[in-house]
Amino acid sequence: MHRVLRLLTLIALGGVVGPLLVACSPVGLLVGATGMATDTSMTWDIVKHVHGKLTEGDATPCVRLNSVQRALNARCEYVAGSIQPADLARSGLQQCALAAATRDPRLWRALPELLDKGASVDSCPGSPLIALAESTPCPDFASAPPAVLGAIRTLAESDPRAVRHDVFRMLGCPKARAAGLDRVLVTWLDRGDLEPGKLSFSPLDAADPDLLVSRFGHELEIAGHKPESALDGYEGSLPSGFELALRNSHWAALEWWLYRLPQLANLAPPQGGGQLAWVPLQRVLLPGFLQFPETQRDMIGFLMARGASPRQKLPFDPGKTVVAFAAQMKSPMLVLLEPPARSAAIADPRAALPALVETGAPLRHALRAQPQVAGSLDTPAPR
Repeated sequence: MHRVLRLLTLIALGGVVGPLLVACSPVGLLVGATGMATDTSMTWDIVKHVHGKLTEGDATPCVRLNSVQRALNARCEYVAGSIQPADLARSGLQQCALAAATRDPRLWRALPELLDKGASVDSCPGSPLIALAESTPCPDFASAPPAVLGAIRTLAESDPRAVRHDVFRMLGCPKARAAGLDRVLVTWLDRGDLEPGKLSFSPLDAADPDLLVSRFGHELEIAGHKPESALDGYEGSLPSGFELALRNSHWAALEWWLYRLPQLANLAPPQGGGQLAWVPLQRVLLPGFLQFPETQRDMIGFLMARGASPRQKLPFDPGKTVVAFAAQMKSPMLVLLEPPARSAAIADPRAALPALVETGAPLRHALRAQPQVAGSLDTPAPR
């Protein structure tokens, strides 16, 4: 409706301006040109008013922005070397220039020049890299020019506030490793930035699953980081290392976690304050949780083989088990969680005998455990 009213207004104004700007008349052209040059005629006032209406709500033209604003505006052309140091002190931005340039990969183009012209992370209320990790957990670093990668590395190594869970995860993700940015993590470790007991997070928990099972993950353990500390809370928005491995069906990383912390098979700690613990076996039943849905069946078998119980109660609904949850959502995986043979064993005592024998108990003990089966075995089978 607003656009319709605006259009009708412009049409009405055009009816007034049209006769005043007689484009076909030499006299009109002369008067129009004179009025525009002096900016004193009523005709020019009307033209400016119409132009204002036409551009009402439009973004500020790039030519009217200062050098920092233009460099950090994705719709404006960036010219290397155009940033004026004086504009850094009065950029007019709602956030510090380095944070704005780092958060949006389209604006990475300006990062090297901003640092060269004196932009400092000290002027930012928080680490620019945290803003990037929160918006894009694994950016396309490999497509960035070497100068940009150098600027990102400088931000990571010069700002202690960057040593956080989400930044650690981002710098170890596949695209970061492809660009060589994971070397920052080695630098942090070598110079003592990852000393146990002085961090707000566990590097083992923050490590990308591929990185966790690499030599670097082993070096973190040698440096004194314990798997148990990975169960502690952390400040960040990215999932825990165990949850990420579960989502990605990363079998090697899951094996790492469940070997060291077998309790995770049944109950994983909450990620943040106010949340509840969660049950991995129930979580993998949710549509969309697994990045590769085709691994759901294998994942359920993998977890159950490592101690996950289908009878585990759900923290968000203690009266319900994983099996009951699967039955409620009519999951096709219910047959794995509660095989038909179990129900058959209850209906027909004979069906329970193979299961008892499989436990390794002598046959006489198996029969003693199921006397009604023993009695039925004494009865000759019909010919």
